[in-house]
Amino acid sequence: MDSLVKMLEENNIGKWLTNVSLRKYTTYHVGGIAKYIVFPKNSDKLIILLKYLKNQKIKYKILGNGSNTLFSDKPYDGVIIKLDNFNNLTIYGTKMTVGSGYSLIKLAKEAEKRGLAGLEFASGIPGSIGGAIYMNAGAYKSDMGYIVTNVKVLTPNFKIIQMTNTELHFHYRSSFFQKNPGYICLEATLKLQKGKKEFIEKVNRERKQRRVATQPLEYPSAGSVFRNPEGMYAGELIEKLGLKGLYKGGAQVSEKHANFIINRQQATSQDIKDLMDFVQEAVYEKYKIKLKIEQELVNWE
Repeated sequence: MDSLVKMLEENNIGKWLTNVSLRKYTTYHVGGIAKYIVFPKNSDKLIILLKYLKNQKIKYKILGNGSNTLFSDKPYDGVIIKLDNFNNLTIYGTKMTVGSGYSLIKLAKEAEKRGLAGLEFASGIPGSIGGAIYMNAGAYKSDMGYIVTNVKVLTPNFKIIQMTNTELHFHYRSSFFQKNPGYICLEATLKLQKGKKEFIEKVNRERKQRRVATQPLEYPSAGSVFRNPEGMYAGELIEKLGLKGLYKGGAQVSEKHANFIINRQQATSQDIKDLMDFVQEAVYEKYKIKLKIEQELVNWE
C-alpha cells in the first residue's frame, strides 16, 4: 500500500500512522495491528480518502473512541479512519451543533456548565458523538434518539446531506447507520432544554458515585456487553446463573456488574469473545433467551 502513503502525502489528508496496535484505540485494550490509521483534517479530505480506498478496493473502518467495539486479535489489513479532527462545537440557545469526533462525556460537561438539561444520561458514556449516534447510546431510560434533531451525513456516493431524527430510525441501541453501511455521521445538532445548573450537577455527581460503586471502572471494558431483553435485565440473568467472577484467559465477568466483561489480566480479544459466547449460551440453556451482544464485533470474519 505504498501508493496509499503517496496519496496521503500528495493530498495532505492529515496525520497517519502505520502498524499500530488497536489496544491503544479501544477501551477493552485489545485488538490486532492496524496496517494504517488515518486522521483526515476535514470532510473534503475524508472524501478524497474514501474515494481512493473504494477505487483501490481497500477495506476501511470508521472508528470513534473504540468504547463499544471488540476487534479480533488478527491484523487489520486495511485503514482505520479516526474523525478526531471533526471536533467543532457551536452552542446557540438550547441547541448544540457538534462534530462526530467530539467526546460525549465532554459534551455532557459543557451542557452542565451552561445549565442545559437532557444530556445527563451521557455523562458516563465514553464514546464519540458519531459512535453514540451509530449505536444510539443511552442510559437511565434516555438515549441519543431523544435529543438529536438532525445529522449531517456523508452518503456512499460522497454527497453531504442532512437527515432528520425520524429518518435516522432510532430504536433501542439501534439506528439507521447500523443498517446502512457506507453512511457516515459528520456532525449532529442536539436540542436540549433549559435547566437549573445546580440540579444538573447534582444528578451527574450522584450518577458518577453510583457508577463507581456498581461498575468496574478500574478495569478496561466496553460497558454493557448484552442488550437488556424486554422487561428484564441481562446482568440479573447472568448473575442468577452464578457467573460473576468467571474467567476465560485474562477476561472476566465483572464481580461488580454481571453485564460487564473486563480485561482483568492482559486478556486477548479471543478471551473476551469466548467469555461472551459462554455467557450467551449459558443464559439460553437456562432461560431460552438469546442475549443480543450490544458491542460491535470487527474483523472476526
